[in-house]
Amino acid sequence: MKSFFLLPLAMSACVACVGTLLADDRPNILLAIGDDISWKHMGIYGSPFMDTPTFDRLGRQGVVFNNAYCSAPGCSPSRAALLTGKYIWEIEEAGTHAANFPKHLKVYPELLETEGYFPGYTGKPWGPGKLPERDRNPAGPEFNIHKLEPPASGISDKNYAMNFEEFLKTRPDGKPFVFWFGAHEAHRVFEQGSGKRNGFDLDKTVVPAFLPETELTREDVADYGFEIEWFDSHLGRMLKQLERIGELDNTIVVVTADNGMAFPRAKANNYEYGVHMPLIVSWRKGIVHEGRFIDDFVSLIDLAPTFLEAAGASIPEEMGGRSLTPLLKSSSEGKIDPTRNFVLSGRERHTHARKDNLGYPIRAIHTAKYNYIRNLHPERLPTGIEYKDVDGSPSHSLMLSDMDSRLSQLAYGQRPLEELYDKENDPHCLNNLATNPKYKPILEKLGARLESELRKGGDPRILGYGEVFDSYPRYSTTRKYPGFNTSGKYNPEFVESALEKMKALGIENPAYEDRVDYNKSQPGRAPSKN
Repeated sequence: MKSFFLLPLAMSACVACVGTLLADDRPNILLAIGDDISWKHMGIYGSPFMDTPTFDRLGRQGVVFNNAYCSAPGCSPSRAALLTGKYIWEIEEAGTHAANFPKHLKVYPELLETEGYFPGYTGKPWGPGKLPERDRNPAGPEFNIHKLEPPASGISDKNYAMNFEEFLKTRPDGKPFVFWFGAHEAHRVFEQGSGKRNGFDLDKTVVPAFLPETELTREDVADYGFEIEWFDSHLGRMLKQLERIGELDNTIVVVTADNGMAFPRAKANNYEYGVHMPLIVSWRKGIVHEGRFIDDFVSLIDLAPTFLEAAGASIPEEMGGRSLTPLLKSSSEGKIDPTRNFVLSGRERHTHARKDNLGYPIRAIHTAKYNYIRNLHPERLPTGIEYKDVDGSPSHSLMLSDMDSRLSQLAYGQRPLEELYDKENDPHCLNNLATNPKYKPILEKLGARLESELRKGGDPRILGYGEVFDSYPRYSTTRKYPGFNTSGKYNPEFVESALEKMKALGIENPAYEDRVDYNKSQPGRAPSKN
């Protein structure tokens, strides 16, 4: 068992200062969301090299979802989808990376606040992006006062546990809370060798099959694992605080992540290791039958309506997610609800990696046996100019050094319109079956199902004005790539095209037009030098 250095004793001593805070009968809500973590990489999911005692304990005391998926394989769109209970194609600019989060979008922390809940967050909230229309982050007020000396340079210096303690001390007596613990881990950059230095056995470290099996990739995966364990340790300290004040049993604790591991063919991709998420829910007062593993397909957009229902609040009609409450209160495990037999995911722009700041739009449907993926613009480079739509890492550099290898071609090469993977036999999504005549009926069935669901959700890409996604500003840095590359401005070419197509289709979008008009007066930023 690995151990972390002890946080300052003042932290544990101060817990007593919080006192016993008696909330009403409604449950507290604690969401613990990691950054860039795939579902396989927690002990309770069978990982042989991860030591995650807090996550494992919560799984034994609650339920573990085997088939949970995020809405998008990138930070800000995935977090926006979770907060709104809607898929990324339903939330306008918030469905892209590093964009704006429109004020009219309802988010569960604010809805619960109107019901008397006390909100807050520590660590990483919604983002990256900009909030020109909002007074604060959609995750709630910030609690990031306390710092610490991290055990590795890649780990945040935010003292998450002590900041949670500060939040509890600030909470008015009698109020239930809704808290967002957004660990920065395991986001790049990792300190190389930090995993091995802190107890990881490289011989036991498992490298996914879409990466080359080398000493360097094992070390890279071990560094990633060390950051996950750091996340686990801070959540453990938070649970101890709740135990001391007698509120753990009536707190819904959720453990998940925003998207998959930051490695080639994982993060920013709709393959299993990009969108298949860990999801553990513990609620001692609300889950009678504990220690269950559930195989139903669920999405992280289901969390918002779950929290609202548990709090006795109304669920907005536009919220497409489905409450998990029936599954939490069930006595069954495995497959429970026969209607939960698939889930959707998608992607738009991840980073600035293409001419005109274009994204790489994807839509996908995931079932028990298959992943069907549709690359809506296969002529675009999936990983962008200079392969910049992949997080920099030792594994990334290694694979770029051998572009003739099959794994590198799978990670960086051009992709077809359709992809189909038998994940029962090919969990790492390496063998595309889309061109195999044997699978044509399955391909057509899943493609039709995907398109039907997207039409229900009003997806602009399917309805015929997908250029609207390519027009949205990117507020983070842009590169000196060809075409439109100004940070913080709408791309006028794609605005014009989108508006023309909306007009032809009889679609009115006054909010979009107003936002475009307002943006014309705003200063943009020149691209960066890199």
